[in-house]
Amino acid sequence: MANNNIKLLAPDVHRGLAELVSQRLGLPLTDCVLKRDPTGEVTFSIGESVRDQDIFIITQIGSGIVNDRVLELLIMINASKTASARRITAIIPNFPYARQDRKDKSRAPITAKLMADMLTTAGCDHVITMDLHASQIQGFFDVPVDNLYAEPSVVRYIKENVNFDESIIISPDAGGAKRAASLADRLDLNFALIHKERARANEVSRMVLVGDVTDKVCIIVDDMADTCGTLAKAAEILLDNRAKSVIAIVTHGVLSGNAIKNINNSRLTKVVCTNTVPFEEKMKECPKLDVIDVSGVLAEAIRRLHNGESISYLFKHYPL
Repeated sequence: MANNNIKLLAPDVHRGLAELVSQRLGLPLTDCVLKRDPTGEVTFSIGESVRDQDIFIITQIGSGIVNDRVLELLIMINASKTASARRITAIIPNFPYARQDRKDKSRAPITAKLMADMLTTAGCDHVITMDLHASQIQGFFDVPVDNLYAEPSVVRYIKENVNFDESIIISPDAGGAKRAASLADRLDLNFALIHKERARANEVSRMVLVGDVTDKVCIIVDDMADTCGTLAKAAEILLDNRAKSVIAIVTHGVLSGNAIKNINNSRLTKVVCTNTVPFEEKMKECPKLDVIDVSGVLAEAIRRLHNGESISYLFKHYPL
């Protein structure tokens, strides 16, 4: 691949995914200097010319200091813009504030829309993300947004690591039923869901299984794992209904708060997350964690976007 007009940029923290993408494309990460002074302010500079270049900024934003990572991304975009880059694409696999996509109460902000406005104002020309919590977030932008899917990578992982002939796909709530049904169709498996039933107002909801999981390997699929409390409770419900074992596969392993403790103390056999969010340190504390590498999908998306090819192929297929 000619590399005279592609530049890959990454912040100085959580560079793991960017380095994997760089290796797959055979292109080095561009030299950048990002410094933080004692007051917390950030200074950033690019170590080489990016004039008329195609810029791809790869960032992993997860639990922890999310706002700092967001501001650093905005500064990097703006620096590229003022350096006369031809096009700037922000690759944000886990889109921050995606759960704040609507006004759920009076005087509440729609922060996902604010994120879109800030990215475009900074100078972003294109956004690539993965498994948006709410697909309508794409409509918040005035620039193109490609929402990639982890499903092809998940299908590949299940076929290689799980005895899927005796498996069943589980949705942990009604909202994820479409995602679970799609995956079940791809694998030609049955699917069941766990319904949160509330008997009356202000009463703690109970979880009800809809479907038969007897002697099945249950694969819970979801877009995000935060504190993992729901996954732990779902595993209890499934095993109490005579399931053989329970595996959880999620796209974004935020794993905040007591997540590691909840996983270790749960009856889950394994929790599998993609590397859209950095959690390498947490894997040392939790032997149940496993990872699905999505760098191949992102690298192929970069190649196709740069060459003017269709990205929709990646919605259903894992890159060769």
